Amino acid sequence: MNRRVRFLDTRPLRRCRPFRDLWIGTSASQLGGQTATVAVLAQVWDLTGSTVGTGAIGLATGLPMVLFGLLGGTLADSVDRRALVRATTAGQLLVAAGLSAQAVAGNRNVVLLLALVAAGTACGALGAPARRTFPVRLLPADQVAAGLALTNISFQAAMLAGPALAGLIIARWGLSAAYATQAVATLVSVLVVIRLPAMKPEGVDTNVTRRRAERGGWRIVLRRPTLWGSMATDLSATLLAMPIALFPLVNEIRFGGNPQTLGLFLSAVAVGGITAGLLSGTVTRRRRGGLVQLCAAAVWGLALAGFGLSVPLWPALGCLAVAGAADTVSVVTRSALVQLETPDAYRGRVSSVEHVIGVAGPELGNFRGGLLASATSAPFALVTGGLSATLAVAAVAATNASLRAYRTPRTPDEPTATETVDAATVTG
Repeated sequence: MNRRVRFLDTRPLRRCRPFRDLWIGTSASQLGGQTATVAVLAQVWDLTGSTVGTGAIGLATGLPMVLFGLLGGTLADSVDRRALVRATTAGQLLVAAGLSAQAVAGNRNVVLLLALVAAGTACGALGAPARRTFPVRLLPADQVAAGLALTNISFQAAMLAGPALAGLIIARWGLSAAYATQAVATLVSVLVVIRLPAMKPEGVDTNVTRRRAERGGWRIVLRRPTLWGSMATDLSATLLAMPIALFPLVNEIRFGGNPQTLGLFLSAVAVGGITAGLLSGTVTRRRRGGLVQLCAAAVWGLALAGFGLSVPLWPALGCLAVAGAADTVSVVTRSALVQLETPDAYRGRVSSVEHVIGVAGPELGNFRGGLLASATSAPFALVTGGLSATLAVAAVAATNASLRAYRTPRTPDEPTATETVDAATVTG
């Protein structure tokens, strides 16, 4: 087997025009979203001057993500997914225009601002499960992981560039210009979705009730070892070792609370993620996606334990960069595995389960880390969390032979799931 290092696999961009259009639109939307995130944070702080106010942004985004994400999964398996994403993205465009308008009007009502944020998040969450199914419908099976890696690296780049761009725009032209930037970026995304081919779910029984449809999404995850193993691996890593909430405390006790150092913590994670993305061809061409995810999740836990033990700055940043790289590899391989292992009739609902785990795991992990650190110390919480995550991942690996043995199909004609799903059995 050829094990040489490969750079980013660009075959999806070169060979598939619909995916290339989707990637451009998604990249623009992500950059605009990061710009708006900074603008909302700045405006809420200006209106309230309170961390309770800025903390309320989390509620305005977190709750709609979970509630509307599950509903979006059911809708994604009931209607044309392109039409659903087109409608929800148009809703996001209207919200972005509303955010810009309220900034121009000099709005001083924080409730109105948070309501607009919640509405935009709800629109995005409704369309997220359907949007997750696009790469597997547009690309050959052996290029799905590469396509997801390209999407992930554009997200990492937006994480780096978006806040800096927002700062420049707000400083020169004000909040309304930052929101207008998001509106323009969202308009690009709408135009791209219109160009995509229709993507109706395959093999869907339109007479199935919503209750049975929702139950089918969870059941298929629990009935397939590769799916529940992959999601359990991700949940173990994020729930037990999420470090973001501990960054301010670590910065305070080890680096004097320097805000520049705090920024370096976040940048190191992003730099690691981008580096892994640029070299992602090394892993996206490998067929043992389950094994790759397990190894990456274990490295994530060990790297964060190393961060908890690192006193000098540069080793600490190095551990965070390794963690960021491992996280990118884990996310890309998990996303490809979930899409390829799920029959198309259930992809929307299974994607909504993945979406909820992806949202809830990190948030609960940050909460867990904060509680443990308050009772002990930040280094103790980081070290024990990282080691616990690694042990939990090892337990999943030891008990889930299907995940360890999983291989990505070589061609579009090769079955994408390990066994045929009887829809009547899954939905009860």
